[in-house]
Amino acid sequence: MPIRMIAQALYRLLQEVEQLEKQLKSMPFEKQGKIKDQLRKTKAERDRFRAILEGKKEHRSTHTQRF
Repeated sequence: MPIRMIAQALYRLLQEVEQLEKQLKSMPFEKQGKIKDQLRKTKAERDRFRAILEGKKEHRSTHTQRF
């Protein structure tokens, strides 16, 4: 997957996490369960994409160094 697509997906996930956190703050405690579960899954996916992007950037930088 190209770096650009990974970065776009990561950006989308960052926005979704922010939106879910805002919803959670404005929601009564007894109705937070579903949103908390969705937030947990979205954060996990965000972290996975962040790690993929970092790996791609590191891999790319090691190949572009010239001696």
